Amino acid sequence: MRHNPIPATILLFGSTGDLSKRKLIPSIFHLFQEGSLSEQFVFIPIGRKDISNDEYKEIVKASIQAHDKITSYDKIDEFLSHVYYQQVDNDNLDDFIRLNKTVREHENSYQTEGNRLFYFALPPSTFSTVSDRLRDSKITETNGFKRLIIEKPFGKDLESATALSEAISTTFDESEIYRIDHYLGKEMVQNIEVIRFSNSMFEPLWNNHYISNVQITSSESLGVLDRGNYYDQSGVVRDMFQNHMLQMVSLLAMEPPSTLSSEDIRLEKVKVLKSIRRYKPEEIKSNFIRGQYDEGTVHGEPVIAYRDEKNVADDSNTPTFIAARLYIDNFRWAGVPFYVRTGKSMKDKRTQIVVEFKEVPRNLYHMDDTHHELAKNLLVINIQPDESISLHLNVKNDSRLNDTKTVNLSYTVETAEEVANVDAYENLIYDCLNGDSTNFTHLDELMLAWHIVDPVINTWETDIAPFPNYRSGSLGPVKSQLLAQRDGYKWWDV
Repeated sequence: MRHNPIPATILLFGSTGDLSKRKLIPSIFHLFQEGSLSEQFVFIPIGRKDISNDEYKEIVKASIQAHDKITSYDKIDEFLSHVYYQQVDNDNLDDFIRLNKTVREHENSYQTEGNRLFYFALPPSTFSTVSDRLRDSKITETNGFKRLIIEKPFGKDLESATALSEAISTTFDESEIYRIDHYLGKEMVQNIEVIRFSNSMFEPLWNNHYISNVQITSSESLGVLDRGNYYDQSGVVRDMFQNHMLQMVSLLAMEPPSTLSSEDIRLEKVKVLKSIRRYKPEEIKSNFIRGQYDEGTVHGEPVIAYRDEKNVADDSNTPTFIAARLYIDNFRWAGVPFYVRTGKSMKDKRTQIVVEFKEVPRNLYHMDDTHHELAKNLLVINIQPDESISLHLNVKNDSRLNDTKTVNLSYTVETAEEVANVDAYENLIYDCLNGDSTNFTHLDELMLAWHIVDPVINTWETDIAPFPNYRSGSLGPVKSQLLAQRDGYKWWDV
């Protein structure tokens, strides 16, 4: 159970969109239901649609009732009494002036102390316009705090990300901007730091002396569905690799921070991103593998090819899969490959980290004078759908002389304790209200990430790929398997 509920007004732009209805509204309600959101709060959903407040409250109720983790609707009527829908045209300053009046009236009634959280569940192309309107209408002038949560993508390359940051910075300081990466709100991702820095059996081994390679897999069984228009402009590099995947790499590879403050953790993550090897164009082809899904079968159901999806070009060169071999050129990780892969329409939905430890210097266990290969020691962190940690060890096989077998020491979150969150967004909204930016993406991290991926995007955009090159329901392109095999390793699927 959380604590320290903060009085605040939450202004949600894009409140009638899919993200708001599936994720944000249930998360805000659950924070209120469990007492982690102060009763001194106002929820002002903002949208272009001309609907009444009562009509919007029905949308809120339906969103909450449709969420599979919310089984109790206790306090829902009380929550709805804090909801005040406002129609706003993002291009109309007068609408924002009226919004300012509404905000001040309600925050006086609910005594929110002038604290205002702005959430942009909007296309990035509208960010600068809306932030300008907020400034010009004086909504951001308050005696309390003002904080802004923005959704990815944070630009489409380094140049656009820089321009977007400069535009928003005229209204919000960097300390007030919270770039949300919902992967960082997942309990098991946040557990990476705890596993590393609170267990003496791991941290001394967390280096190139004892670890042979690190693997991060984030596969999705679904295709792009109705997001073809967005995805064909974005692709897997901007949608997943530039943010989620590089953030997990930095958490796994960072040095122990001086403290658990957001500033100290960010400093160490930035060091990792600076140390990731930059490849020349000719090296990108051997260290990055791209793919685009063809028709196939996923979970027994037929799936169409990416190019046949709605709003996708018939000759699209947009990748839906990426696998990469990254090297972190610092003292701790020199020579250790980090294999990263993510894609759509694959065999199953899972996010998994596998840390493979080096073999013992000499194998003493053999059978009939024939060398018996020991199984690899693995640390496996499953982030979704089943949150768990397991350690794969060799023990004696009682049925055979001098033989070994593998056992798994495991901890599964679902069976060990009840998971209270309805979604990772819940953690992050709560953190923002309390001014904790630890699990958000700082500007320095964002810019370094674009420095890493821009050369990849530029190389691929000028080189037409032989797409499609992997069937839906598979593990991705065959070449992605060879990425690890050529180094003497294999992708783990455990």
